[in-house]
Amino acid sequence: MKLYQMVARDISRRKRRLLYATIGVAIGTMTVIGILTVASAAQTRINAQIEKYGPNLSVTPAINNVDMTLGDLSLGTISVGDNYIDETQVPKIRQITDSEIRAALGIQTEGNLATVAPNLFVDTKVNDVSIMVVGIDPSQEQAIKSWWQISQGAYLSGDDQAVVGSEAAALFGLKVGDSIPLNNTTVTVSGILDSTGANDDYQIFASLPAVQQAFDKQGKISSIDIRALCNSCPVDDIANSINKDIPGVRAVAIKQIANSEMGLLQRINSFMYALAGITLAIALFAVVNTILASVNERIKDIGIMRAVGASRNQIIKVFIYEAIVIGIVGGIIGYFAGNAMALAIGPIIFQGTSVSFIPIYLPISLGLATAIAVIATLYPAVRAARIRVADSFRSA
Repeated sequence: MKLYQMVARDISRRKRRLLYATIGVAIGTMTVIGILTVASAAQTRINAQIEKYGPNLSVTPAINNVDMTLGDLSLGTISVGDNYIDETQVPKIRQITDSEIRAALGIQTEGNLATVAPNLFVDTKVNDVSIMVVGIDPSQEQAIKSWWQISQGAYLSGDDQAVVGSEAAALFGLKVGDSIPLNNTTVTVSGILDSTGANDDYQIFASLPAVQQAFDKQGKISSIDIRALCNSCPVDDIANSINKDIPGVRAVAIKQIANSEMGLLQRINSFMYALAGITLAIALFAVVNTILASVNERIKDIGIMRAVGASRNQIIKVFIYEAIVIGIVGGIIGYFAGNAMALAIGPIIFQGTSVSFIPIYLPISLGLATAIAVIATLYPAVRAARIRVADSFRSA
């Protein structure tokens, strides 16, 4: 009789005991797969939220406040520096940003690797009411503010058009097609933004050239928002290079919110991984006990095998083959049970998280379950191989 036939026979004779071992492996694997699936879904959700925060770098004019004193008498403070950034600095800032990203990621890809959105803020009056008009690069601004939705009309498509925030449109009674006087020029409302809950609701957006011309600020911008298009992009290095190489500006990495959310996720993941490790350890001991009990039941059979010439390696292989079967079955059960667990607890732990099956975790589940079963079987298998023929018949 071949070894695999012997293994199949023993499995059919000891279904209940091997079922217990399989359930132990499946529970341990289920916990790991469930945690990995939930963690992956949470990571995806947080990354999507970070994308909604807008820029991860902000470049503003380097204005310093200087204290004015006369002896011990303070005369207040004055601001030193230009209130605007020269528009010619935008290509330089883009070049520095893309170079740092390429260096960090080790790639030579051509083209833009970051979104660079210049803005010009002008406080003006429309119909004797103060309002902020913002000059933007339409395509870059839309990429930065991916949450923008046009509730009426369409987005900017020309220098003679404007998009109006929801609150500003209500304040002025503006509709699509209405004209807005901006100093010495007029723009037409092409669209009205859906409510964002931010300052955007109270502003008017027009193309940067149109705002510069209307308010005689050619070549000037107030700030530059930058979004590096990867979660691992070196925003701190980008900010340091901009501050070092371009005078008159100050670049700041905006990542406090992201760090806070990621830190919370890491702490939760660490706790869940520790829980998974404990569950795997329990599963390991459960399998060891089950296989040891199986060895004790099969002492006579092992003695007969040794009597007819079976080597110790062959005895060990019988148990290892059984462990592989336990691991494969337990891994498949653990994978699907783990996904079911993730679907149940994912939205509870991370509200709003959408959990989905991750196929790549199936081979991980099979490998982990098989490794647990084989490791747990090694000691009982070696112990079984050391059983002597005479001892096996005395135990009968």
